Amino acid sequence: MDNYREAFLIEQIYATLFSLTNKLQVQGDKYFDKLTSRQLMAIVAIAHLKEDETTLNNIARKLGNTKQSTKQLITVIENKGYVKTVPSKMDKRAVNVTITELGKQVTLECSKKSINFFADLSRDFTTEEMEILWLLLKKLYRFDGEVQDGFEEEAYLETGEDKVEILKRNLEKFGKRRNEKR
Repeated sequence: MDNYREAFLIEQIYATLFSLTNKLQVQGDKYFDKLTSRQLMAIVAIAHLKEDETTLNNIARKLGNTKQSTKQLITVIENKGYVKTVPSKMDKRAVNVTITELGKQVTLECSKKSINFFADLSRDFTTEEMEILWLLLKKLYRFDGEVQDGFEEEAYLETGEDKVEILKRNLEKFGKRRNEKR
């Protein structure tokens, strides 16, 4: 066991993840007009929770964030008219966050643009490398015993558009852009 090497490596992993998170936010913001990457992820988190479970605590847990930071984020997008808070039917002390029609439209616009971002991010990775990276990131997330409540399940975002057609278009766009030469 080489404690020096292991300590060095985890320090470098931490510093790289910290810098990478910031870089992903800055670069991701360039792809969107009306939302930042953090605001979009907050709406995506809401869309991945059942309607009666969209409390600030659950949204924060989904994002790996604090309740206070999540509240600030929700306030900003609520002021833009993309979400609204309503009293929880399950817990009188809590509020639920719902996505407005305008919020659904903006999220759909951003999701179409995010295809380009994701294609650009993944261009230099094989499918196997992405699977390994995802596995390792989930393993790192569990360092404190908490398992990530991810985004694998279907989102609850009804936009009135044909989901199958949107998915088909987005996958074609993703594949074409991902395979383009730089």
